[in-house]
Amino acid sequence: MAVLAALLSGPLEQGLAYGIMVLGVYLSFRILNFADLTVDGSFPLGGAVAATLVVAGVNPALATAAGFGAGLLAGAATAFLATKARIAPLLAGILTMTALYSINLRVMGRANIQLLRQTTLVSLVQDQALGGDYAVLLFLAVAAIALAAVLWWFLRTSLGSALRAVGDNEDMIRSLGVDTDLAKVLGLALSNGLVALSGALVAQYQGFADVGMGIGTIVAGLASVIVGEVVVGEATVGRALAGVLAGSVIYRLAVFAALRAGFAPTDLKLMTALLVILALATPRLKRVLRLAS
Repeated sequence: MAVLAALLSGPLEQGLAYGIMVLGVYLSFRILNFADLTVDGSFPLGGAVAATLVVAGVNPALATAAGFGAGLLAGAATAFLATKARIAPLLAGILTMTALYSINLRVMGRANIQLLRQTTLVSLVQDQALGGDYAVLLFLAVAAIALAAVLWWFLRTSLGSALRAVGDNEDMIRSLGVDTDLAKVLGLALSNGLVALSGALVAQYQGFADVGMGIGTIVAGLASVIVGEVVVGEATVGRALAGVLAGSVIYRLAVFAALRAGFAPTDLKLMTALLVILALATPRLKRVLRLAS
């Protein structure tokens, strides 16, 4: 039992660390109904900013907060392109993501930064060892659940309700006097702030930041959102957010199981695509089976 727990702790930690990114994807994809590809650039941006500051001797908590702030700016840039420059949302995200690749290289000064000998949030938690062998798991669980709770509270406020209304029916909410452009700026900034925060934590967790660490992030995020909706449901905001974190953990466990079964790491993208297809087809299959019975 102890061996199994030790084996599963890694995927669980990864699922929770990446779960914060999935919260951001949920905010743009489901709440704002905005297909935002900035994620593939803002995720490594958070890692690059945090890693650079940690190596420079900045307190890791402040470095992580700076990564979050950088993500806010990245999301706001995409929203500005979409709302003020009137560029199609998908293209706006691609443009920002493309620009962020060069920006991330500028921030780090090279393709990757090693953090194994640096003091990071993860190393501080391990040094304190308040949770024993599972200190990092507990830390990431508390962080992910706390952020989900804050997002749940925010989405129930008048401002959060306006964001939800923009995603549901933008024309109607605009007719009521709501500044939909400002709502998109705020929503995408928060979304990419969470994504970058996840990137900062993942960089400290894995011990390095790399300019290519964001490749495929949006696909993994969407897979986690869809899996969570299928498994947990989306009847309420709270249930949907719980499903987001559950979906992230399930996705990482599925990847872990596939690797343990002998699949090559190069097959992970294929497995992700198949997992998304299965999750999307599940409701349809359930209806077909229900009618057949």
